[in-house]
Amino acid sequence: MRTTALTALLCATGSGLVGATPNSGPDQKPLGPGHETETQPSRSQPNVVFVLTDDQDVHLLSLDYMPLVKKHLLDQGTRFSSHYATTAVCCPSRVTLWTGKFAHNTNVTDVKAPYGGYPKFISQGFNDNYFPVWLQEVGYNVYYTGKLFNVHTVENYNSPAPGGFTGSDFLLDPYTYNYLNSTFQRNGEEPRSYEGQYSTDVLAEKAYGLLDEAVEAGKPFFLVAAPIAPHANVVMKDSASDGHRDLDNLPFEFTEPVPAERHKHLFKDEKVPRTDNFNPDEPSGANWISQLPQQNSTNVEYNDHFYRQRLRSLQAVDELVDGLVQRLEAYDILDNTYFVYSSDNGYHIGQHRLQPGKSCGYEEDVNVPLIVRGPGVEANYTAEGVVTTHADLAPTFFDLLGLARRDDFDGAAIPVTKEGIEEVKGRGERREHAGIEYWGMAMGEGIYNRNPREHNTYKALRVSGPGYNLYYSVWCNNEHELYDLNVDPGQLRNLLSSESVTSSTATATAAGYPVDKVAARLDALVLVLKTCAGTTCQRPWAELHPEGGVQTLADALEPRYDGFYEAQGRAARVEYAYCANGFLPDAEGPTWEGLRDGLRWEDWV
Repeated sequence: MRTTALTALLCATGSGLVGATPNSGPDQKPLGPGHETETQPSRSQPNVVFVLTDDQDVHLLSLDYMPLVKKHLLDQGTRFSSHYATTAVCCPSRVTLWTGKFAHNTNVTDVKAPYGGYPKFISQGFNDNYFPVWLQEVGYNVYYTGKLFNVHTVENYNSPAPGGFTGSDFLLDPYTYNYLNSTFQRNGEEPRSYEGQYSTDVLAEKAYGLLDEAVEAGKPFFLVAAPIAPHANVVMKDSASDGHRDLDNLPFEFTEPVPAERHKHLFKDEKVPRTDNFNPDEPSGANWISQLPQQNSTNVEYNDHFYRQRLRSLQAVDELVDGLVQRLEAYDILDNTYFVYSSDNGYHIGQHRLQPGKSCGYEEDVNVPLIVRGPGVEANYTAEGVVTTHADLAPTFFDLLGLARRDDFDGAAIPVTKEGIEEVKGRGERREHAGIEYWGMAMGEGIYNRNPREHNTYKALRVSGPGYNLYYSVWCNNEHELYDLNVDPGQLRNLLSSESVTSSTATATAAGYPVDKVAARLDALVLVLKTCAGTTCQRPWAELHPEGGVQTLADALEPRYDGFYEAQGRAARVEYAYCANGFLPDAEGPTWEGLRDGLRWEDWV
């Protein structure tokens, strides 16, 4: 029988509440392949509460409209301003988050068949080899409510059921994004419809109930609450479980997000921030984006409404955060709990003339919130100068919970204390790069010009360090982009466009260096990252410079390496053989592994 928070607290007083009384003796338990034997956690070990939103932006300033997130998390924790989703769409991003592996290593690269979705996650063998399973193996209880993966449906929810959860209440397709007609499935029970009830409010009550269960169990726990806000409202026309790819007859209808009734009146005068890259007079970007028409006033007015609906839909998430913090305080375990807040990917509305959506590599789509509050974490602090990604989150949770690092993680643990952050910033080997990759379709999500695009496939890189702040990408049609965000934060002036190369080859610079010199280094780095695994993803410069002389872009830009990068560029550059909607090795073009042995290091370093 489920207890209320207050009743559970009274029952647990003096009886081994999580965070109160350690176990008398630890048990040894293996964590599985790829790591060392671990110690069974005691009740004094930290808990984690993780709120994972859907499509929440940084650059559209949505956090500015969440006063309770500010009160409980921003004012009491650390914000990582340079945190990136490595794939800017739901399912691949979430699989990366829960495996610590980039999408090119999970081969889950889309939201549905044949290249992605829950069935693809299962077929790749991850259901018994991912984060919740690993935590259960060392004695943590794991609870989850909300969206797990796309194409986790009312038909396949138990074939098989997601592994690793002590308690769960999952949102299921085809009703996941229907704010007023959601379907949840608790533990092994049949799916239950909540037609007419507001999805985030239903989820909040489930999250509070799972928290009660977690505390009552008397073991350290990891609890995830994953609401759909501020994702667009989606009404499915047929089952989400098939491989439907008819772009002219899509099986769903996107509309703007739906707020709770109590929030419908808010923010009536707010508009999408009018940054330089909002519906610009001149086209920008590359590939199909550079061909977009400027939006007319009616379109812009609707997109402002779409923006307000996003802000309104996030108010119930704001209340969810408040409710979780209050209950952690009532149980007297807040000080022994890490509270983490993030989103699967970012979002654009009007930037580069784009309709509402994601799937691009630009800053609006890949730079996402990451806030951490908990033991030893600095309050009201922003971690500048440290680049982190979703591939780092599983390793970070391992580090916070005292678990040994797995040797198959592509990411690395993020330091969450101020001292740890400053130490990383002070070392020669900085955290300064984020590899970004995408395959397949992009489309608008409002009512105007949806115009779905296949072959929205690219490899990209964000690099930020002292004196440079750069974005580099290669599209599957082999167009290249390079932006210097220190002087062009809106990514409007592609330094590698045909016009730029023709008009200013001799004088164009990026971060104070000739454009071609910078692009050569970045292309080589992408060549390594596009097929990296494990420590190669964490230290890609070590692949290019095994002698150890290069740890940052600044090091690589030293003149003594010019000859090496000229030779590397002649041998191979990042390019695609053809555009594919998924990860197909023969489409991916040259690899670093194929090039590496042909370069003689002694000739250049």
